[in-house]
Amino acid sequence: MSDTLYLVQRYLAVWNETDPAARRRLIDEVFAADGRYTDPLADVTGRDAFDAVVSAVQAQFPGFVFALGPVDAHHHIARFTWELGPAGGESLVVGFDVAAIGEDGLVHSVQGFLDKVPAGA
Repeated sequence: MSDTLYLVQRYLAVWNETDPAARRRLIDEVFAADGRYTDPLADVTGRDAFDAVVSAVQAQFPGFVFALGPVDAHHHIARFTWELGPAGGESLVVGFDVAAIGEDGLVHSVQGFLDKVPAGA
């Protein structure tokens, strides 16, 4: 579980990294080249497309940060909750992701679910 927990922590760090070059290094570290990210608002494949989704979320919620909740994992699957909101403030978006991890130790797919979304988002 410690390797999986570390990978999930690094994956969430991608969402919080606002420097494009540093974010891309993190993406290359944790996300498979042909990885797929799917949530109610996006369905993309590949590192460039995933990076574009993260950038768009950061533009929509400037200054907000993702906080990791509990992580549950078995075999090559990890399920974890997260919250998005202003640092030290109430979370405006809450959800959970399910990630499939390949034999190479990289995230190969993520299915994201939104449990709480602000009106108009």
